[in-house]
Amino acid sequence: MVTAFAPASIGNVAVGFDMLGLALAGVGDRVSVKRSDTSGVRILEVRGIDGETHPSLSTDSNHNTASIAAQALWEAHGDSSGLEMIVHKGVPPQSGMGSSAASAVAAVVATNALLPEPLAHEDILPFALEGEAYASGGEHADNVCPSLIGGLVLCPTVLLPRAIKLTTPTGISSVLVHPELQIHTGHSRKSLAKEYSMEQWLAQQGYLAGFIAGCAADDHVLISDSFHDVIIEPQRAAEVTCFDAVKEAATKAGVLGVSISGSGPSIFALCKDSNASNVAMAMEQACRTFGLECQSWISPMTAAGAHVEEME
Repeated sequence: MVTAFAPASIGNVAVGFDMLGLALAGVGDRVSVKRSDTSGVRILEVRGIDGETHPSLSTDSNHNTASIAAQALWEAHGDSSGLEMIVHKGVPPQSGMGSSAASAVAAVVATNALLPEPLAHEDILPFALEGEAYASGGEHADNVCPSLIGGLVLCPTVLLPRAIKLTTPTGISSVLVHPELQIHTGHSRKSLAKEYSMEQWLAQQGYLAGFIAGCAADDHVLISDSFHDVIIEPQRAAEVTCFDAVKEAATKAGVLGVSISGSGPSIFALCKDSNASNVAMAMEQACRTFGLECQSWISPMTAAGAHVEEME
């Protein structure tokens, strides 16, 4: 049996809708996979963060991102045997933290280790994307790519399966706060406007370019000046009841920028390493003023990607 870990991630990173993602340290999913004499992929169980059977996630192999991704890889490169798996959820579902992507990535990394000739990480990306596509309605790689390879990743659909791991600025951490809310990614995507003005697109392209250039040049001022989502954040902010208050609290605590992670409800900020604990505390306090319990994680922008943890 092979057990692989895949980290949670921040999708979009504000300026890069569907094409920029950032891995998170300290939180992720684990998937254990072993060969079976029965063909196909079978999920033995899905366990939650508490180690108990997950109350809502399906063990139907046709309706779980982990099994869908593993099945795609095994059919393409495996043998006539089947697979059995156990999914250990560490990322809350519908949290804006790449929960479905983490399951898909952990599953393909574990399955890949069972192949006679394991593939390189970049070659298993398309199979992880098949699992993510089931959950989000399309092959959007901004959660899958950072979960797979770690760090800050540029992965526009037009370049897939190529993904570019970007230079990250020194001394900067991400702080993510997850309020106890759920937002369905697929439903959130369907509610987005279908048309935008030329001025909006030009502004967003400029901010994306400025952010990437700022990261490459280790220019914290340029990163901060570029950290604005003028297209997606305004449409999703109302769904996260505490967002405006948390954003204001983070800004007052001193951050380079703050926005919604993925489709929400999680909210993240980028800040100096030395100030990360203060920022996390301020964001949590603002969240709790709305009667919402929350969790927070502080992560370097160089968080590692998915890897095999154990082989028995």
